[in-house]
Amino acid sequence: MAASMEMARIGVVGGGAWGTALAQAAARAGRSVLLWALEPGVVDAINNAHENRVFLPGIPLDGAIRATGSLAEVAETDAVLLVAPAQHLRRVGQSLAPFMRPGVPAVICAKGVELGTCSLMTEVAAAVLPKAPLAVLSGPTFAAEVARGLPTAVTLAAADAEIGTRLVEALGGRMFRPYLTDDPIGAQIGGAVKNVLAIACGVVEGRGFGDNARAALITRGLAEMVRLGAALGGRAETLMGLSGLGDLTLTCTSRQSRNNSLGAALGEGRLLADILGERKTVAEGVHSAAAVVALAGRLGVDMPICEAVDAILNRDAVIEDVIGGLLARPFRGE
Repeated sequence: MAASMEMARIGVVGGGAWGTALAQAAARAGRSVLLWALEPGVVDAINNAHENRVFLPGIPLDGAIRATGSLAEVAETDAVLLVAPAQHLRRVGQSLAPFMRPGVPAVICAKGVELGTCSLMTEVAAAVLPKAPLAVLSGPTFAAEVARGLPTAVTLAAADAEIGTRLVEALGGRMFRPYLTDDPIGAQIGGAVKNVLAIACGVVEGRGFGDNARAALITRGLAEMVRLGAALGGRAETLMGLSGLGDLTLTCTSRQSRNNSLGAALGEGRLLADILGERKTVAEGVHSAAAVVALAGRLGVDMPICEAVDAILNRDAVIEDVIGGLLARPFRGE
């Protein structure tokens, strides 16, 4: 049996925009896809109208995608993509655990650091799904573009090269191109930190500080990302790739990014509670900012831009004061 056919059935846990887009990519790769969604209305719409009208409206879905409200049913597949938001991954994994068969890979597709524990998503998943080989899928992706079949490249990180190769063959296609690495730590740090930095770039855009300031934030933010990754054992070259610099560039330069658009609204003077109250979707950087800063503090890693975002989001800091503090930092070598 061909390696790709060993993973003929793909389960997706999470019926939001990104979970639906990944289901679409897997279906295009020739897989049979079962998508678990929390909302019965999403399940009904996908099965009966082939559309996720709540989270990804207007995009027809492949007929090979079937939705369910049963985690037990999703666990019967050959590989499970975990696409629940980062702060919910532990709870969803605990609910999934009784049904998972030993050896079925779990692919983490959420980007973040867990609040309270400062755990990476692989650490969370390993705790609640101890018998599942783990992989990480991350990179510069807007869900709607993936769902429409526009060209996309991502990082797929797995410590087990054989499982990683099988996942690449099962999910990859002409328009969805996974690149394999054995550095899950680097892939996760890129995905988590870029969300925080995208808020920072949105803030400066909303304040009208210009493209020079955004370029400086992207560049110095990448340096913060690399420092944190190195402290945890991740590789700099991973963070220069799709799951680091690629994702950072995408989210820091487009209002399609939930985190960037949230930062822009903050920069324009709107209140965080009002912005969040209008949204159906999660801006992961809002939750990850405090966790990233706490993790950096434990490790003694200097991350002034992430600290500035955390101060704005969680400490009622005045944006002008925070920006002034960044601009007043001593000159240093690059």
